[in-house]
Amino acid sequence: MLYGPPGLGKTTLANIIAREMGVNIKTTSGPAIEKQGDLASILSNLEEGDILFIDEIHRIKTQIEEMLYSAMEDYALDIIIGKGPAARSMRLELPKFTLIGATTKAGSLSSPLRDRFGHIYKLEFYSEAEMEQIIQRSAHLLEVKIESNAIQEVAKSCRKTPRIANRILKRLRDFAQVQSKSDISLDIALHGLKTIGIDPIGLDRTDREILAVMIQKFNGGPVGLKAIAAATAEESETIEDFYEPYLMQIGFLDRTSRGRVVTRQAYQHLEIEFND
Repeated sequence: MLYGPPGLGKTTLANIIAREMGVNIKTTSGPAIEKQGDLASILSNLEEGDILFIDEIHRIKTQIEEMLYSAMEDYALDIIIGKGPAARSMRLELPKFTLIGATTKAGSLSSPLRDRFGHIYKLEFYSEAEMEQIIQRSAHLLEVKIESNAIQEVAKSCRKTPRIANRILKRLRDFAQVQSKSDISLDIALHGLKTIGIDPIGLDRTDREILAVMIQKFNGGPVGLKAIAAATAEESETIEDFYEPYLMQIGFLDRTSRGRVVTRQAYQHLEIEFND
């Protein structure tokens, strides 16, 4: 089981595991498995030693999740054939396989499913030094040159998340091409980040809007998640899963029993006077 914020490489890590094991990997997602027959079809088509990777595994339906129990423990599926008095149970033997589940919400997994995983790993945000290595590698794959000080600027602005770093790098490459430059300099990086609305610590327009709304309309909090979502016209799930974790990690937002609260550091960053 791999869990952690989005964009940290859970799917990539699953593919790395498959490559190191020298086996095939079948990829699907929780919402894509709509009925029991879908899971039975996927499992029965696996070969000995293959990996089944289920992304967003916390969104699997309960009845399908229960089918996974016997598959994970006994490498078998118990299938009901027919309806009414003529219904009968058939046990389908499965090849031995490895199940890798990924989720951004480990708390949403049921205990019976979570406890059946032999190993549970949490993916943390990357350090700036690690992000610089990732950006350097991505630039090489994109065949674009980027100056070391520009790499540092992107590493500070990508929320310590490889997916966001790669997205920013592609946009900066576009800026460089428009200006007929062969590489991404610090000036191009700063201009590009400012144009797409990302500040030096990685906050985008929505981050700043969330903080500003909480300060201006709710006096910095405490305020409930639904009130923030209504005031910013964002989905509460998006705020909770994407924006909140980073704002809390950098110390701009606190969760209390009464609601969310903006910290003094956020006031200082937004250049708003803090009132005790």
